[in-house]
Amino acid sequence: METLQDKGVVVTGAGGGIGAALARRFAAAGARVVVNDLDAAKADAVAGEIGAVAVPGDASTIVPAATEALGGTVDVYCANAGLGSGGSEAAPEEVWATAWDVNVMAHVRAAHELLPGWLERGSGRFVSTVSAAGLLTMIGAAPYSVTKHGAYAFTEWLSLTYRHRGISVHAICPQGVRTDMLAATGSAGDLVLTPTAIEPADVADALFAGMAEDRFLILPHPEVAEYYRIRAADPDKWLTGMNHIQQKWEATER
Repeated sequence: METLQDKGVVVTGAGGGIGAALARRFAAAGARVVVNDLDAAKADAVAGEIGAVAVPGDASTIVPAATEALGGTVDVYCANAGLGSGGSEAAPEEVWATAWDVNVMAHVRAAHELLPGWLERGSGRFVSTVSAAGLLTMIGAAPYSVTKHGAYAFTEWLSLTYRHRGISVHAICPQGVRTDMLAATGSAGDLVLTPTAIEPADVADALFAGMAEDRFLILPHPEVAEYYRIRAADPDKWLTGMNHIQQKWEATER
């Protein structure tokens, strides 16, 4: 991997959790970092800690402002902002729409803004924080699971379409990470995610290892690869196993 010294890096949703860990890691590697978050105070706090620039606001619209803050060039874009929307098929339309907008369309809009310049110069790195739910699923969270599948599909499409033109793409797919989002998953998260939860810094370490090897799929929980293989090789076996977990969760909710 090329040096990150003085490279321009944008991290969305970086006011805490995985985003803050990514911002810290890039700054420690010598990059010039833009910290984005809807919460301006959180963005300012992380930026002040690591000597970065805070550009608060909606992740869907910050590419121009972030580019300006970095002096005109974004080398690495981390589409990390996300919503852990729970619920079933009966979740309100607004919940589905917002999850789609944040978890998928924010990535699409950023790529649309960045790719013309990246393709012209023949380099650029797009990092998408997806979730293992994008490869597998998550009980009790249909909007989250479906939109994270969409985020993974878009990131995969970017990689297969532009890798021969100098664009590197990475999909980070962790299971539980000790963040506010994990805490908000409630009993479903307690059952499925909390027992093997890792720290946000572990996710950042996994990304840097993957970037050094130019790997598309970043699995901070290595066991996800085996679950993914089982899902592909024997979907009914995998779905039966997941249904057992669903039933166990339902029993705890009675």
